[in-house]
Amino acid sequence: MRRNGYIVLVIAAVAWVTVAIVLGTSSLSSGARSVVPPSGPSPVCLPASIDHSAALAGTPVSVSPAPGTDTANPDTQISFLGEPVTDIQDVSVEGSRTGYHYGHVYGYFQGDGGSFVPNKHFNTGERVVVRALLGRAGSERRVSFAFRIATPYTTKGIPGFPNPAAPSSSYQSFVSAPGLHPPILEVTSADRDPSAGDLMMTVGPGPGEPGPLIYTPQGRLVWFDQLPQEVNALNLSAQSYEGQRDLTWWQGRVLSAGFGEGEDIVMDSNYQTVATVRAGNGYQADLHDFQIVSNHVAYITAYNVMRCDLTPVGGVRNGVIIDTAVQAVDIKTGLVRWEWHSLDHVGVGESHAPLPDEATPWDWFHLNSVDPEPNGDVLISARSTWATYQLAKGSGVIRWRLGGNKSSFAMGPGAATAWQHDARIHADGTVTVFDDGSNPRIHYQSRGVRVALDTARHQARVLAVYPHPGGPLLADSQGNMQMLPNEDVLIGWGAIPSVSELTKSGGLLLDAHLPPGSSSYRAFRYPWAGHPLSLPAVRARVLVTGDSTAVFASWNGATNVASWRVLAGNSRSSITPQATMPDSGFESSVTFPDAYAYVAVQALGAGGELLATSPTVSVVKPAAPPKGG
Repeated sequence: MRRNGYIVLVIAAVAWVTVAIVLGTSSLSSGARSVVPPSGPSPVCLPASIDHSAALAGTPVSVSPAPGTDTANPDTQISFLGEPVTDIQDVSVEGSRTGYHYGHVYGYFQGDGGSFVPNKHFNTGERVVVRALLGRAGSERRVSFAFRIATPYTTKGIPGFPNPAAPSSSYQSFVSAPGLHPPILEVTSADRDPSAGDLMMTVGPGPGEPGPLIYTPQGRLVWFDQLPQEVNALNLSAQSYEGQRDLTWWQGRVLSAGFGEGEDIVMDSNYQTVATVRAGNGYQADLHDFQIVSNHVAYITAYNVMRCDLTPVGGVRNGVIIDTAVQAVDIKTGLVRWEWHSLDHVGVGESHAPLPDEATPWDWFHLNSVDPEPNGDVLISARSTWATYQLAKGSGVIRWRLGGNKSSFAMGPGAATAWQHDARIHADGTVTVFDDGSNPRIHYQSRGVRVALDTARHQARVLAVYPHPGGPLLADSQGNMQMLPNEDVLIGWGAIPSVSELTKSGGLLLDAHLPPGSSSYRAFRYPWAGHPLSLPAVRARVLVTGDSTAVFASWNGATNVASWRVLAGNSRSSITPQATMPDSGFESSVTFPDAYAYVAVQALGAGGELLATSPTVSVVKPAAPPKGG
């Protein structure tokens, strides 16, 4: 049985290779080559230096766009982080082409700064000078800094990744919820850690209906938010927001260039959206990460596609480059508190992504994870440089690099990663990474890695490695490694749409996979209690014999249903209890030996308490036999 499961995994890997390449890096993506190249020469955009700091000397304030940057968007606001908004005064903004900009300084919900939002856009290529008076009365400081506006390249010509129909054998269908078609999750190694909770995954882009979904570790569907075909969801997880445990994910359009344009969603245990987080400064939220920290602050990723003369590094004159950004967003106001750009801090010479031989977007960095630390520093992962970077709080200056061709640490045996994802730093200072090792292939197999850092000696040492116990799996893209509270490890295998839980020593506790061709960007495991505000769904039909009624009931997202009470009658006002059935899956069913015209169901808890009652529906009668039959 287990061996057959692994064979299916290999088939899934082959079927998913096209999507994997697309989500891996645009320079390797055949889809990205359909982009129409820009006409005429592109402006200079590669910086002369990469020592930018967002911190204003002599003040506690960090600003965005950072002084000296050439990557600012024409729709940017100007952020001042570190002083109360009442101490940000006399802001003057002047563009070299657009002149003085009127606007307003709006304060952050957190009370530690504000953003100047101009009334009109800046022009591409112009230099913008900002002057302001910072500090309390009697100790004010005059500050000034400047930045340049980039020349964006429109993404409208970059195709989205399609979601074609999936074969019926790969998805589930339900009588009571005919519109839902979630993929089948096949469990090939039964769960041995029942306290770890449910599996949180997404489906899409790729064959099938897209959306975030939750399964039990036995493979039973708990919840599926099926989205329209043109919308994808990625990165379903559980995070704390306003003192509650909520579901979070990204949804939007996945571009063939390997990034997303959309928004981040926060949904409570009643499956009600309590917050929608959007990128600011003219960008859209990217799919790669969404992290909520305390006091209503979220860290998101955004992709900044710019026209850029790439001849200094052997590229084309009418080039396009993909700069990537981290934004700290005030969830309550939508203002951008802080913004960091890869081109301001990392040289393109660190990239392992080959230059395109035509004017298509060069995905030289490919930011794919953001991990805010308690002290305000931020750890990020860049797939195309094979490195993770620790960014200093406020200034954004790189404290150290782990891996890549400019590593701050001597990499011990097995510590180096390639095309990696999902870098996380833990309370003990160790770093975990999902090491894809492929696209193109560098390592024999993908793996989770845990590394200890000796910052005094500048050495990195492997503490643990987690390959797939049943045989090598090699993921071309995506994937993650989650450290569970008991130090077991959950691994989402990225381009191979599978999930495994391993013990601290690498023993297999759970193994499951989606159908061949499916995708799930990351996989997580958390305890989850869902209490939908929607009512249970019910459908019923009289069997062809005419003397029995089959009833089907489900309640998308409910986790505390123990049994179902079936009510039936020949009028809506006369339905009475007729049967009770145990909750036996996402959809439960019962057939009882009577024909009725109307039915409803009641969801019952473990103690028999009434949780909710469905609408009363008409029973479908059997079709009449054809005449002359």
